Amino acid sequence: MIAYIKGILQKKSTSAIIINNGGIGYEVITPLSTFYALPEEEKDVSLHVYTHVREDALMLFGFLTELEKTVFRLLISVSGIGPRLGINILSGIGPEELLDAISSGDVARLQSIPGIGKKTAERLALELKDKALKARAGREIQPGIISEPRGRGIFDDALSALVNLGYPSKAANSAVEKACSIVKDMTLEGVIKEALRLLV
Repeated sequence: MIAYIKGILQKKSTSAIIINNGGIGYEVITPLSTFYALPEEEKDVSLHVYTHVREDALMLFGFLTELEKTVFRLLISVSGIGPRLGINILSGIGPEELLDAISSGDVARLQSIPGIGKKTAERLALELKDKALKARAGREIQPGIISEPRGRGIFDDALSALVNLGYPSKAANSAVEKACSIVKDMTLEGVIKEALRLLV
């Protein structure tokens, strides 16, 4: 599972960019907030990456900051919001302002984002309020996953293992998140075992 990429910016457009890393061109989809901050083509670039695995495709979503990636992961954890819509939301509002709107329950501000209707705005405010408050306060959103580098690596490795075993990406992601909040010994083996138990 790719979590970070560094290379030469081969090509950039608002739909996707291509990063040359070791002679391999990785197509990465970015929100406009990241796109506007990109260097010129043929310059070095490094992005935090979220790998989205589907039955028919593997897609990379790139972010200039860890906060953008964190907020993106929060967004796609909400039912009805997929990666594409998550990118569109971050293209229409900055991550800090989005967290403010969610944590304060500002449905009107959320509804003003292109692609977000009233029901989706209400669902965002309801389901993500507590996590948005924690993110704003600078605390970890989930124990040992996002705020701690080692935990992030374990999360991504565990998710990759479950997907490779044939579990649907969404179900695997949910199981790993729950497992990371349950296990006391934050090891890859412990997380995978607990996630498999939850998936049974």
